[in-house]
Amino acid sequence: MASTMQGNWVKLHQEGTGPGARSSHAIALVGQKIYAFGGEFTPRVPIDNNLHVFDLQTLTWSVADVTGDIPPPRVGVTMAAVGKTIYVFGGRDGTHKELNELYSFDTSTNKWTLLSTANAGPPHRSYHSMTADDRRVYIFGGCGVSGRLNDLWAFDVIDQKWIKYPTPGDNCKGRGGPGLVVSQGKIWVVYGFSGVEMDDVHCFDPATGKWTQVETSGEKPTARSVFPIVGTGRYIILYGGEIDPSDLGHLGAGKFSSELYSLDTETLVWARWDDGRESNIHPGPRGWCAFAGGCTDDKQGLLVYGGNSPSNDRLEDIYFFTPCL
Repeated sequence: MASTMQGNWVKLHQEGTGPGARSSHAIALVGQKIYAFGGEFTPRVPIDNNLHVFDLQTLTWSVADVTGDIPPPRVGVTMAAVGKTIYVFGGRDGTHKELNELYSFDTSTNKWTLLSTANAGPPHRSYHSMTADDRRVYIFGGCGVSGRLNDLWAFDVIDQKWIKYPTPGDNCKGRGGPGLVVSQGKIWVVYGFSGVEMDDVHCFDPATGKWTQVETSGEKPTARSVFPIVGTGRYIILYGGEIDPSDLGHLGAGKFSSELYSLDTETLVWARWDDGRESNIHPGPRGWCAFAGGCTDDKQGLLVYGGNSPSNDRLEDIYFFTPCL
């Protein structure tokens, strides 16, 4: 694989009344629609609990007319889709309380359902990570009631049950804002914040129940957290993120990256991408974004919506990155 790979960003035009600028929110992609939930404009103050919908064909925003167990507003929340159902877990409410409810949203009926709470499933947390395959939603790490976490859970959407996997060893510290990806049948934990920005990679194999700290090579990204990440085939694609935290914590902006890298999960070699920034179509440095892997115009890639900028201004733009693999 070449040390520099090729890809392109596209900025999507937006019509209608959208969610507006925000960070610490989440999106999921179902079909040709992006569903956005949660987030903040003022630090630590949840904006709303509307489910905002962006149609990728008409490029128009709307607010879903929903029923059922509607989640209260929150920040530091995660979403992932399995088929036509979206799953939402955790986050932090307006009193800064960590949450642990799991909700589902059926995009066919626009109905919310509270699936688990209290002592069922993972403990309370925010700024954790979530990903999914065709049957399970995975949750790792985050900021818990008593500190940063390094536990891995899965919710089986067929059996409607939580699974608690073995916890990694001490070399995989508890962390907030890690990357979490399913690739090649394994679950990958990439970087994150554990009091300092981390640059380690860990891999869990559900078939053996074993964790491995992965030694990587190549043009390795600097340590970072709260970044968009997606798995595409054998590659893990990582963009942006916070590379130097603010002294104000979540109240202020740290230093953000604008670079994009991939990790080949077979060779364990990192590569930096030539992502077309000379065309002036580029999201620039940011973190605390909402993101999802998805397909538009039959092209697989990474969707990024909003986030926080180096000037501590919340963003409201949508970009789509297509790798040339």
